[in-house]
Amino acid sequence: MPELPEVEVTRRSFADAIAGATILALALGKPLRWPLCVAPASLVGRQVMAVRRRGKYLLLDLDEGVLLIHLGMSGSLRFAPGLPDRGAHDHFDMHTSHGTLRLHDPRRFGAVVWAAGESSPQALKLLGGLGLEPLSDDFQFEAFYAGLRASRMSIKQLLLGGKLVVGVGNIYASEVLFLARIRPTVRAATIGPQRAKRLHGAIREVLARAVERGGSTLRDFSSADGNAGHFQLEAHVYGREGLPCRRCDTPVRLLRQGQRSTYYCPKCQCS
Repeated sequence: MPELPEVEVTRRSFADAIAGATILALALGKPLRWPLCVAPASLVGRQVMAVRRRGKYLLLDLDEGVLLIHLGMSGSLRFAPGLPDRGAHDHFDMHTSHGTLRLHDPRRFGAVVWAAGESSPQALKLLGGLGLEPLSDDFQFEAFYAGLRASRMSIKQLLLGGKLVVGVGNIYASEVLFLARIRPTVRAATIGPQRAKRLHGAIREVLARAVERGGSTLRDFSSADGNAGHFQLEAHVYGREGLPCRRCDTPVRLLRQGQRSTYYCPKCQCS
């Protein structure tokens, strides 16, 4: 699933190119996870002002309203002046004066939703429960630590949930906890201030590095200009079960938490 780094990389890969474009036509394929919530023809003539991100949602600010795009489990965007004819898994084409924005989504868990604004019911339903934004100035330690202390969950499950902090997906949660030297099964509420500060810093560091490396391409992720990510090539523990830890040579272990794979070093993450 594309996580925060992949969504941010996608945003950066087409935001400047589409800014100022006028929507000429929309073509929809098979139904996605949520409906568009507006007649496609009503968006013709609207102008794309900017592209932002909130968690794993892309927000295309129009001169009237906003388009919220979620890539789901397997989605990816392309933006180019000329794209080939739509294929079986291309479910949304937005033709603009600057090029075509296309959502390719084989599993159709993604979505494109129009809302009148971020305070409208459609937008609040999708964005209202999101946690702290880890790459922004809003990610303050005090609020983060308070969230840890209030939770009854294991730290790995809390990070994945998105209610405290958004975008720390499965790959990045394993890497963050390794960098912070925290075992993934530890209860979040038992993490003291010193370890919490390491964790807070590790979240910023890992996600920023992943964005710098173009995200992670495990199957078929690529940005809107077609480039694959490379963060997975330098992972310390994720996907490395049985291989020596890059720090201490202890074999990396795998466990299941909530039906998700968790990788960790039993020596480096001993508490």
